[in-house]
Amino acid sequence: MKAERHTDPRETRLRERLEAIRVRSEKSNSWRSSTQYLSRLVNRTGFVPIRTRLSREDLTFLAGARDEVIAFAELGVRLLDLHQPQDAGGITSDPNSPIRRCRACMWRWPCPTFRAIAEAVDR
Repeated sequence: MKAERHTDPRETRLRERLEAIRVRSEKSNSWRSSTQYLSRLVNRTGFVPIRTRLSREDLTFLAGARDEVIAFAELGVRLLDLHQPQDAGGITSDPNSPIRRCRACMWRWPCPTFRAIAEAVDR
């Protein structure tokens, strides 16, 4: 018999918000390929005069992208602050390389949270 998991309403709200950001991001078009061309069009005042067609999804994404990127960067930094290595104590055969554990979750270092952040950032 499986134990029912009681979902915290804060977790539900955060999951819904993250899913909405993901869906909105997937629906918008990437500007990555356009940036090489657009960077050559920077004028003397430092701006690029552009004319383009933007979909509703693009506008919705662009409207909140800056704030969402800042929030995700802050989240990443806070998670890194929480998930730091510490000496696990105990006896080791190599005193120059002691066993370390995460001070937040106590997994062996590097912990799954740190690895997930590193993988996401290094993509």
